Formats: sequence, C-alpha cells, structure tokens
Amino acid sequence: MRDFMARLRLPVVAAPMFLVSGPEMVIAACKAGLVGSFPAPNCRTAEELDAWMTQISASVGPEDAPWAANLVTHSSNPRLAEDLALVAKHKPPLVITALGSPKPAIELVHSYGGLVMADVTTVALGRKAAAAGADGLVCVSAGAGGHTGQLSPFAFIAALRQFFPGLVCVGGGIADGAGVAGAVTAGADLVYMGTRFIAAEESLASPAYKAMLAACSIEDLVVSNAVTGTAASWLKPSLAAAGYDLAGGPVARDYGGDVQKRWKDVWSAGQGLHAVTGVEPMAAIAATLEREFDAAVAGLNARAAGLRR
Repeated sequence: MRDFMARLRLPVVAAPMFLVSGPEMVIAACKAGLVGSFPAPNCRTAEELDAWMTQISASVGPEDAPWAANLVTHSSNPRLAEDLALVAKHKPPLVITALGSPKPAIELVHSYGGLVMADVTTVALGRKAAAAGADGLVCVSAGAGGHTGQLSPFAFIAALRQFFPGLVCVGGGIADGAGVAGAVTAGADLVYMGTRFIAAEESLASPAYKAMLAACSIEDLVVSNAVTGTAASWLKPSLAAAGYDLAGGPVARDYGGDVQKRWKDVWSAGQGLHAVTGVEPMAAIAATLEREFDAAVAGLNARAAGLRR
C-alpha cells in the first residue's frame, strides 16, 4: 500500500485547490518529488477533465511522484458517473474523495491497484471512511485554507491513530519543512499543503491573488461562512474588494448558481500564509521545503541526543 512513498522527495501532497490546481501544477509537483493533485470540479465538463487527465498521465512517469485526482462523491455531484468513468480510463494512482463517502470509488480504484484517500474533518467522519474501506484519511484540521476544520492537527492525528492503521495525511497551517517534520513525528504519513503552492508559477491563481498572498500576514485571515454558508478561511482584503462586510454580513450577490463565480473573486488561504513571500516555480519551493525538513530532522535528533545524556 505504501510503496509509492519511496518515490517521494518529501511526504507532501500539493493539495487539490479549487480554481488553483491545474495540470501544469500537478505535473510540476510530481516532477519535483511531491504528490500533485487537482479537484475534478476545476474542469467544467467531462471532456475537459478527460483532456487534463490525458495530459497528466502522459507527462508523469514511473520515476516521478504519483498524481492524485480529487472527486466529489456526494450525491449532489451530477457528474460523478462520468468522473468515475474517466478514473477508470486514466487510472490515477491516488484518488482523494471529498464531501461524501469514499465507497463509490473504492472498488473501481482498487481494481487497477490504486489507493483511495478520504477527506475528513471530524473523527466521526474518519470512522465512517475507514469502515467504508478507505486506504487513507486526509484530516483537514484547524488552520487549513478554504473549507477548514476545527481540530488541532496533532490531536486529529492521535485520535485517528487510535483506530486507523492506514495512511494518514494531515493538513492545516503546515507550510514549511519544519512543519512537515513535526507532522511526521506526530504520526502522519503525509502532509496536505495548499497555501504554500498557490503562488507557484504553475498554479492557476491570478497574479493579483498571488501578490495578495505575498503581501498578507496571518492577521489578514478570517474564518467566515459568508461566502458559501460553510466556515472557510479567507483573505480579508479579497472579501473587502468583493463587497463583503464581515461585521454587517455579506452584500447580496447573484451568482446564478455558478460555484466557480462564487469563488472567482474571493480568495482563500490557510495559516501557512507566512511561508509565501513571492512567486516561485514548484521545483524551487520543493527544494526549500527539503532543506527546511532536513534541518528540522537534524535539529530534532541533536536535541533528542542531548536530552538522553
């Protein structure tokens, strides 16, 4: 199950981000030794999703880190059957399910030797996903960008490890190599990292979004349900520019039921915002993370040795 870990430069997943993660970003992450992923809803049609998967599968070789497709498995996804058919066609090594049970994807993905990981925000959802047969759990914790969790990453890992022996991936405010080392030490197999990669050269984020990330600090974040009705972590300046008054409530806006329009002009970020200082290629970000990770591991080993004297 965990054989793919040997192909990773670092135990990091470039998290699937709505309107940010595209094929160029996925390919660059895999070439840099990180798991690259994207959400299927970033493609408006099944034909576009087919084209993205074709491009990724043709570009990511066996020497690269694996790629992952993120599927919405809730019954509200009218395209789920088409999405699953494309998974069967392109065989992504990892499939990450969200907003529903992983069960619709498990038999299919297992049939070609892939793994299914399920997004969970609570321990109860983790138990349900494990019972459904998920190979891994992605615990979305407090500090995550976009739709965020409530639990501390460390507490979440420990709670899941009480009953789940499979892969555990944790996300929430982790944006540097030291954070990756800390999560692994706490019992995680992988780290979900999103905010750190929004300003990557290869991301689909607009130049203005990338510039705002670099200019903002953790004090510029707010968790609000004003945009989608669900608590999510946003950049305050983007909400202000879009006409949201968080003190008085959101300004009425007509999106015509189009989810992409709802997110297009408001920008999310997590508490790992401090690590974004400018636009960089994915390869450079991965190299920095590796240096930070190695330094953190060396420092931990030195401190541990000192404590045992």
